[in-house]
Amino acid sequence: MAKCDICQKEGHFGNNVSHSHRRSNHMWKANVKSVKVKTDAGNKKMHVCTSCLKSGRVERA
Repeated sequence: MAKCDICQKEGHFGNNVSHSHRRSNHMWKANVKSVKVKTDAGNKKMHVCTSCLKSGRVERA
């Protein structure tokens, strides 16, 4: 599971292209961490991407 609970960022698909230009399917997953977060209801464990952590959208518990 690579989906951020805050911004809904998730993986996306594309092609790996080799030196000889042969293509194969590839999936790039979001950099998601399991983090304890402060919420109104108390501390909660959530899956948060590193860009949300770095920007300060989420406050760690």
